[in-house]
Amino acid sequence: MTYCVGLLLNEGMVLLSDTRTNAGLDNIATYRKMFTFEVPGERVIVLMTAGSLSVTQTTLARLHEAAEDPEATDGTSILLAPTMLKVAELIGNTLAGVRAEVDGKLAATHASASASMIVAGQRKGGVMRMFLVYPEGNFIEATEDTPFLQIGEHKYGKPILDRVVRPETTLADGQKAVLLSMDSTLRSNLSVGMPLDLAVVAQGALRVTLERRIEAGDKDFRAMSEAWSAALRQSFARVKI
Repeated sequence: MTYCVGLLLNEGMVLLSDTRTNAGLDNIATYRKMFTFEVPGERVIVLMTAGSLSVTQTTLARLHEAAEDPEATDGTSILLAPTMLKVAELIGNTLAGVRAEVDGKLAATHASASASMIVAGQRKGGVMRMFLVYPEGNFIEATEDTPFLQIGEHKYGKPILDRVVRPETTLADGQKAVLLSMDSTLRSNLSVGMPLDLAVVAQGALRVTLERRIEAGDKDFRAMSEAWSAALRQSFARVKI
């Protein structure tokens, strides 16, 4: 399984994903789930994936192939699309097409495959936008009322986001929020695991402004996790009933 989260803030976007993929209790592997399409100064697009690895890898391969095609147009390549809405549509259509193909091959075994994605980015002259693309290809968008999106095992990490994340949240606090959200998920679900991939895109930068891989045993992440646990225990002790 997986957990990915993205914040859409006034100062920019913060994105975090784990890297664990499970194919049974005795087959645990690490695969990157965050991918960047970037033309610095022109546009930046960050994708995070959850679900069937065969569906997500094929979808990403086709998006890369379309972007690298010398005859690509604004109707085929996410690096040429005129708006982030069109980017989300292209990714949704590609994801839905791949999913349908894979499902067709699995029909004889009465199995199916599913995947979802978070798409975040900005193009020159446009505003930052973030979408959650469903397996069927349709999508929803992050808004001021709900400035974050999650895919995968999202329930454990949602409470802190609901309580602290607002559009005016700073990028520094946004990083803290997604890391604590991930920490809660790691503690409660063994199908989510290290290492983690963190990316920050500052408003108007049109490139990834911070990129970091957090390995298992990272001292800063461990210290933050321990401090958060201690703070929760202290707050719990102070609450009166």
